[in-house]
Amino acid sequence: MKPLGLVIEPDMNNPHEVGGILNPAAARGPDGELYLFPRIVAENNYSRIGILKVLFDHAGEPVGVERLGIALEPTEPYELRPDGGGGCEDPRVTYVQPLDRYLMTYTAFSPLGPRVALAVSKDLLTWERLGLATFEPFEGLEFNGIDNKDATGFPAAIPNPSGRPELAILHRPLFPDTLPEDNADKDEDRIIDLHKESIWISYSSMELTGDDPAQLSNFTSHHRLAAPVSPWEALKIGSGTPPVMTRHGWMIVYHGVSEMLEPNTNEERITYSAGVMMMSKEHPQKLVYRSMKPVLVPQPSTGPRGTPSNVVFPTGIDRRTDIDQPHRYDVYYGLNDFRIGVARIDVPPNIPHVPMADPPSGTIT
Repeated sequence: MKPLGLVIEPDMNNPHEVGGILNPAAARGPDGELYLFPRIVAENNYSRIGILKVLFDHAGEPVGVERLGIALEPTEPYELRPDGGGGCEDPRVTYVQPLDRYLMTYTAFSPLGPRVALAVSKDLLTWERLGLATFEPFEGLEFNGIDNKDATGFPAAIPNPSGRPELAILHRPLFPDTLPEDNADKDEDRIIDLHKESIWISYSSMELTGDDPAQLSNFTSHHRLAAPVSPWEALKIGSGTPPVMTRHGWMIVYHGVSEMLEPNTNEERITYSAGVMMMSKEHPQKLVYRSMKPVLVPQPSTGPRGTPSNVVFPTGIDRRTDIDQPHRYDVYYGLNDFRIGVARIDVPPNIPHVPMADPPSGTIT
């Protein structure tokens, strides 16, 4: 991936943005314009989802944004906390063709912790909440009642484990003892639980009753996609950009978390980097390629809140067919928990043949 010149900074004169502007969704509107939906953070970590329109130069390169307002603000009980805080955070947006709607998956920061929430729109400007996602149990695993983040939807129906085409999302349940902080500073090889430390695909029927899409938030079947494999993602992985269909299959740019040694120090810092996964066109639960090394790493910095940050967090992707470059994708990402960066990835004619399966033993070194 090649970083581009645009970095979107928070407007420190806007009280909605004094805590940062980061982790944006990205989607082309009915008008062909590119819109971003960033998490904007006010005081006390109160997060809204904003709307930006991306501005391009004569060559089609992103050079700036126009702020258009707020897409979602915490109003529902599952988005509000007793201390007056609240959160609509880290959205992903994709146009789901069979529904003729845009689907937003976002993190609702409720009194119980982060949960996956959904909303739909026909124009990207007005959004209808569907509520929290619910999940049927799977082989003794209970997805409801635990923290869950990093959800993103597929733009087309894909086959569920029984072969029936359904709406599908990727998500990352955060089972107890699977957070990066839980496993940092462990010198010994770590035995991972392949079910509990994974990105999952979950499926929901797309058969609407009348014009009510609320039932889309009920996910009844599931399949594990991937667990940590490489050293750069040893502590955690999570889905990032919505899946897009490429010449090699469904592609996501995802994040991996590890401990990295700081330059000129003996200290290790938890670091979020970005990698690429390719899933089979016909059976997206099967991986055909996976980064063994990160494709984008952060530059360490100290944020305005005085806390070190070492984060690249991909959340939005734009295929550049508008400038006749169908194999180019611009990836929008949160940069050090405060601002937005953008990088370019070009999908080559061939992909390397590298190991990509989860380690059979579940051991991370």
